[in-house]
Amino acid sequence: MTTGNPSATHKGAGIALALLAAIAAAGGGYWLGSRGAQPVAGAPVAAAPPADGGKQERKLLYYRNPMGLPDTSPVPKKDPMGMDYIPVYAGEQDEDASLPGTLKLSTEKVQKLGVKSEAAQLRALGRSVRAVGRVEPDERRLYAISPKFEGYVERLHVNVTGQPVGKGQPLFEVYSPELVSAQREYAIAKEGIASLADAGGTAQAGMNQLAESAKARLRNWDISEEQLKALTASGEAKRTLTFRSPVAGIVTEKKAVQGMRFMPGEALYQIADLSSVWVIADVAEQDIGQVKTGAKASVRIDAYPDKTFEGRVAYVYPTLQAGTRTVPVRIELANPGLLLKPAMFAQVELRLGERAPALTVPASAVIDSGTRRVVLVRHGEGRFEPREVKTGARSDDYVEILDGVKDGEQVVVAANFLIDAESNLKAALGGLAAAPAAASTDAPAKAVGHQAEGSVDSLDAVAGTLMLQHGAVPSLKWPAMTMEFKAANPALLQGLKPGTAVAFEFVERQPGEWVVTKIAPKAAQEHKR
Repeated sequence: MTTGNPSATHKGAGIALALLAAIAAAGGGYWLGSRGAQPVAGAPVAAAPPADGGKQERKLLYYRNPMGLPDTSPVPKKDPMGMDYIPVYAGEQDEDASLPGTLKLSTEKVQKLGVKSEAAQLRALGRSVRAVGRVEPDERRLYAISPKFEGYVERLHVNVTGQPVGKGQPLFEVYSPELVSAQREYAIAKEGIASLADAGGTAQAGMNQLAESAKARLRNWDISEEQLKALTASGEAKRTLTFRSPVAGIVTEKKAVQGMRFMPGEALYQIADLSSVWVIADVAEQDIGQVKTGAKASVRIDAYPDKTFEGRVAYVYPTLQAGTRTVPVRIELANPGLLLKPAMFAQVELRLGERAPALTVPASAVIDSGTRRVVLVRHGEGRFEPREVKTGARSDDYVEILDGVKDGEQVVVAANFLIDAESNLKAALGGLAAAPAAASTDAPAKAVGHQAEGSVDSLDAVAGTLMLQHGAVPSLKWPAMTMEFKAANPALLQGLKPGTAVAFEFVERQPGEWVVTKIAPKAAQEHKR
């Protein structure tokens, strides 16, 4: 029996076991690999890639300045005024470029501004013109009492200005030697006619002619037929003659004094019939072209705030009052109860006739700068296009658009002044929808604002300002000078110090406020080239 070494035996057994384990592992791996295409119960399944037609998540390109300045950021941040930069996604540049001159605002900003829009559409414009006026007597209803002979006021029956009188009411009595003489001539002629009744034709005809001449003379002196009949019946000349009111009205002027002497043609009384009055309205020069004869008018008087008096335009005066730049317009009103008194102050509203339907927008949609008229046309969500328009007639609420807007287009009617302020700023930068330099890597950046070169004279990082000594600026026709600029954001001042030669771009954010939007040391600019 052979005896071996036990340690050697154990060592050989260990090696054999290791070889068997390696072979088993290799076999198991081959078996698992052959079954990898089949799912195993309870094992998680990997998510399939989205189909080609599924909605892809938009790619964020950068964040742009909310005020339209050519300043972008790869990460969210705020501008010096605390406003968040606006994210720009892939494809939005092309969308903006399809509407050149548009301004884009975020949905949040549109809501904060309270932007409202309304469609331009055809409307029949009806308008009222308002003016101030005054009540005046109807000039056709004024009467002056003026004797046509010389005499004396013997007695006054109406001796107070403002006293109402009726038609035929006695006003005053006069004595005139001429009047008495004329009456006697008529009385003698009538007696002669009676005495020559049996005489020949020639004598009687002559006496009749004398009587008619005396009677015509009395009629020409406004002697009434009643007084002539009394004179014929009695044959006696009256010492005094009574003057009566020719119309019912108000005594507006009285010059007669008892015992006074008057001359032929002297006006002793003036009487106004106020049953109908005029209102003279002073219409502004720009509105007078729309006021026509026959237009309806409503008149309000301060004394009767609960009453409205209706009338019509009777006449548009052909003269302009240079001091007030107004044209008088006459309105005729009935005056029942004599409520309307001369010299009363009146508020007049002239209702003009409606025009044929025309393309109109609300009056609040038109921004009038004095040199141009602009409306903001809304394109989708958050996009606005400032568009110059030509306006026509106006009503109280709407303006006719002759050119610049089409029927059905949405125009901004609220907060348009705030939007226009931003669009003006972007226009000053060289285009409302100009893409920032970082938006495209293929095309060269489009220059905006004004460009210049110079050197830093001084800077104030706390105030965000810098003093630049720059050369001539051809775009503004500026000569070389030293002036102060504001920095669009504090980051632009980093790395600058007095004496540094720089190339920079700037814009006018508001009149007299020049803002640097881009600046770099001149050496760095030349290195980039």
